[in-house]
Amino acid sequence: MKVLLKVASYLFHPLWMPFAGSLFYFLFTPRFFPEEIIKAKLMAIAIITIFIPVVFYFLLKNLGRAENIFLDKVGERKWPLFFFILLSLMVLNQVLNIYNYPALFYYFAGILISSVIAYIFTWFRIKISLHMVGIAGLLMFVIGFCIYFHLYFIYTISFLIIAAGLSASSRLYYKAHTRFELTLGFFTGLAPQLAMFSLWFTEYRMSDLFLR
Repeated sequence: MKVLLKVASYLFHPLWMPFAGSLFYFLFTPRFFPEEIIKAKLMAIAIITIFIPVVFYFLLKNLGRAENIFLDKVGERKWPLFFFILLSLMVLNQVLNIYNYPALFYYFAGILISSVIAYIFTWFRIKISLHMVGIAGLLMFVIGFCIYFHLYFIYTISFLIIAAGLSASSRLYYKAHTRFELTLGFFTGLAPQLAMFSLWFTEYRMSDLFLR
């Protein structure tokens, strides 16, 4: 069990969640996109949301501003979260657009809002669980995706619910967060995606009417 919880800490790290949602979207969306476009978008998202933050983390680590990839101390989170907010804006402005990728655009808009909320919490010395922010946001995005397209990815949703449980258990086991911080993190990730769902749902309806 100890090994499983340790693996869950890395496997469901919030850094993977934006790319995971993007990969899920391009794999299962009923809409057609050329393979070259899909590869280019996924590569750009991976570089911006994974590679660059990892490089930034090692920079902070060398400067003595971060001890590990989990950013256990509240003070260690301010610069990474602020930097990630800028990277999220870059994805929204340079990689995606609201007309061709409304669902994915609003997914990243939700990620941006969650990141801003998490950043604001750091100024009040509140360390919410970023693991729960990431997995809850992805879970809500997949649920919204399934509702709109009338798809039944029951196993995928079940897996994400289990992943959320494992992530929470892992953070509690290693005493990285309290139950309050986990709950706060979960709703910080879930609520913005829920709010964005109504927007991209409307966007899809409007685009469908236009195409007809």
